[in-house]
Amino acid sequence: MTRLLLASAAAGAMGWGIRGQYGHETGAMIAGLLVSLVIVGTLRPRAPVAWAMRAVAFGAIGVGFGGAMTYGQTIGLTQDAALVGNVAALRWGLLGLGIKGALWIGFFGACLGMGLGTTRYRARELALLMLALVAIAVVGVWVFNEPYAPADRVLPRFYFSASWYWRPDVVDLKPRREVWGGLLLALATLGAYTRWRGDRLAPPLLAWGVLGGAIGFPLGQCLQAFHAWHPEVFRSGAWVVYDPYINWWNAMETTFGAVMGLCIALGAWRSQNTIASPAAWPTATEQGRGPWLSPGPEWAGLTAHVVLLLIAEFTDVPVLGRYADVALLMGVLPLALAAEGRWSPAVIALPVTLLPIAGKTVRRLVYEQHAVGAVVGWIAYAVLPLLVAGVVAWWLVRADATRTQEGRPVRAALIACTWLYFGLNFAFFDFPWPWAAWTTRTIHAMVFGACAMVLTTHALTRAPRTDPA
Repeated sequence: MTRLLLASAAAGAMGWGIRGQYGHETGAMIAGLLVSLVIVGTLRPRAPVAWAMRAVAFGAIGVGFGGAMTYGQTIGLTQDAALVGNVAALRWGLLGLGIKGALWIGFFGACLGMGLGTTRYRARELALLMLALVAIAVVGVWVFNEPYAPADRVLPRFYFSASWYWRPDVVDLKPRREVWGGLLLALATLGAYTRWRGDRLAPPLLAWGVLGGAIGFPLGQCLQAFHAWHPEVFRSGAWVVYDPYINWWNAMETTFGAVMGLCIALGAWRSQNTIASPAAWPTATEQGRGPWLSPGPEWAGLTAHVVLLLIAEFTDVPVLGRYADVALLMGVLPLALAAEGRWSPAVIALPVTLLPIAGKTVRRLVYEQHAVGAVVGWIAYAVLPLLVAGVVAWWLVRADATRTQEGRPVRAALIACTWLYFGLNFAFFDFPWPWAAWTTRTIHAMVFGACAMVLTTHALTRAPRTDPA
């Protein structure tokens, strides 16, 4: 148990900390991927690779849904210079972060549980379910996040971003649109649906995710808010030396990630008797003839998802660009494909999750900072990482899905993902080697390096046999 909790906390801390450089939905999938790999590889080390990667893909997809929520101005309520000393604003901001964190990680827990449990969800069922959740989220926004007319200074009653209630003196305030009410109603519906389906794992993991997010986000922000509220503390002692090099925003993120990873792992460990056992895993004969999607529809679906994802992340196409903004809509295709696709779980979890991260790294280093030439930058930060992820995904699919292999394929995937994301982020940080002149990136690069070492050690150490007979 201790190994599981430590590795999951390290995976969450590193993944969520790296997420901060890359954005909401697709960035959050890094943490979901790493935590899911740790949990699946530890609690079911003898599981067939196909089953394991389906669960990992479900977790990685699920954690992206909460990325639709805005939270920067919510954090501002707890630390903006004009609000420092305003205890009511601090409490309101922390409450908002607790709600948003609970919803964000609640989806992660629910989806990971759907992949790990004994209840079998089919592709068509999940596609229809996700489309229904999109419609329910629209209703939730209308109920909880309206009216929204900032031009008339009219905002929702329960509003956790910048408002004239807290800053009546600011003329050009720009309140952000909030959608947490939509995700609240959608998550409640998802929990009710999984319970109705007889799923014994998804509802408990949803609850553990809600707990991890509700604690982790405010707790992490308390560190950053304390720094803003009490600057005098950091003007003496060792803080004088180290404070200029601490990225307090990253400190908030890594704390949030560590807490959420620990809570999800603890929930999975406590509910491990409801995780699918070897008796429930398909046999070689069953896996040989299905239930897979036929190759044509599967690859067409994967291609459509990748194209829409690239358009949403890297272009300004008016309608298609909304694909990533409506996070629940972005989950329709990948969840359906991961449920019954032969290649989709590994492809979605590895190269597809990596694709926007590699693209943003290239955009940053090649086209914004001009730190490296286009040819070298594309090869180093896009082609090679995606090639590695693709080869690992191919190997996972080709691996014997009916023999135990003691979790070797999943553990190898964890090592590959750990160092791929660490390496891209290290480049994004402008290579802050500890022996070079320190910057605000140096300390967190070392933190991520320590987390990567924990995950590598965990992956190289054979997990105890926790699979039931």
